[in-house]
Amino acid sequence: MTATAAAAPTAVAEHAASPTYTPARVDGVAAVLPVVGADTLVPLVDGRRVPYANLDVAASAPALQAVADHVDRVLPLYASVHRGAGYLSQVSTALYEQARRTIGAFVGAREDDLVLVTRNTTDSLNLLAGCVPADPATGAPGRVLVLDIEHHANLLPWQRDTDATVLAGGPSVAATLDAVREELRDGGPYALVAITGASNVTGEALSVAAVVEIAHAAGARVVLDGAQLVPHRPFSLAASGVDYVAFSGHKTYAPYGAGALVGRRDWLDAGTPYLAGGGAVRRVRVAETTWHEGPARHEAGSPNVIGAVALAAAAEALRAVDPAELAVHEAALRDRLVAGLAEIDRVQVVRCWADAVDPVGVVTFTVAGYDPGLVAAFLSAEHGIGVRDGRFCAHPLLGRLGFDAGAVRASVGVGTPGADVERLVAAVRSLVADGPQAQYDVVDGLWVVVDDPRPVPEGLGLDGLLATAALGDPTGCTPIL
Repeated sequence: MTATAAAAPTAVAEHAASPTYTPARVDGVAAVLPVVGADTLVPLVDGRRVPYANLDVAASAPALQAVADHVDRVLPLYASVHRGAGYLSQVSTALYEQARRTIGAFVGAREDDLVLVTRNTTDSLNLLAGCVPADPATGAPGRVLVLDIEHHANLLPWQRDTDATVLAGGPSVAATLDAVREELRDGGPYALVAITGASNVTGEALSVAAVVEIAHAAGARVVLDGAQLVPHRPFSLAASGVDYVAFSGHKTYAPYGAGALVGRRDWLDAGTPYLAGGGAVRRVRVAETTWHEGPARHEAGSPNVIGAVALAAAAEALRAVDPAELAVHEAALRDRLVAGLAEIDRVQVVRCWADAVDPVGVVTFTVAGYDPGLVAAFLSAEHGIGVRDGRFCAHPLLGRLGFDAGAVRASVGVGTPGADVERLVAAVRSLVADGPQAQYDVVDGLWVVVDDPRPVPEGLGLDGLLATAALGDPTGCTPIL
């Protein structure tokens, strides 16, 4: 199947900006913090090499330069932790536990909160799902209320391990909050409400303060999926009243394999240990095991010291920046993306709610007449721009909004210069006006450039490029996160 255009998905979301409102161009807006790889050149199909425009930050953010530098300093000191008597083991243990404290401070942990170092947000929420207490009267699994707006990491663990109710989001923020309030009042009792801090599809969210007030009034705790919020906005467990927050290092400019779950210790101390193994136990006998309480209970095995240290370094770097500076930078880029895309014929910007306020830098859109995977492949091959396509592991939300065949997502962060945003808007405009200049084909469900001439980086042992831009398919699961 060779193609340059495909049937467009049903477009039901409204344009996100008025055609008469165009924020100033952002060519001159600089990145807030330096990131590794900002000057990386990538090849195009026409033989040119251009700086890579990384607008896929919501999937995995590049490492802050400060994080990479700190990791370089720590690596020569790396050794076993917890129970190692050697000097470097003592240093590594101190670094790991210091990182735990820094990570907790980054999200405003209360004095008695636990900070668990995990792999990522998905890992954190799966861990917490195993700690939701059963109904004391019946022994039935604890009840969890979750919305259909969630990324799968904040949906599937509850469906598998708890008694989960999935509530459809309403047509507005206000209507959705009313639905949550009504369900907690009439359908309860619930042990936990699981909510995103910012949608990984649109960047929008419910008011965290409102959700906490509603949930606590009904006797339920709140866990916040902070994967898209924590890297973009200051957040505090103590100030917000949220009971648990989960987030990922790889979205917080520390892609070294660590994440965190931070929150109230009673459920975590009583829950089934997440991993069975060394370090999580006080005493083991053939017939009996006594488990630790505290973080060790859920951190069996050798921990990811470098990942924890990297995440802590990212936390310190982000906390050192004036939040107002971060907000102004992100708002300028996001506003320009939304308005610039909405001005282009056949481009539709996806929204959850018209009354959402203060969204983070995530903008999702479709181009009528083009499969989302083809748009992503075109942006990469002909313009050196990285975006995400598919259904973003948020299938229920995309289906409800009418984009079951997927969409295209552009996302920005502290390392994004405004010039990258302008490149994307111009590239989409050229796609609509002139179409792709290269030929594209679908191979095994993925869009590829026919006879792709782009070389692979030398010295890495790679034989070729692997396509990841998927053909939109309402019945399949596209391989994206």
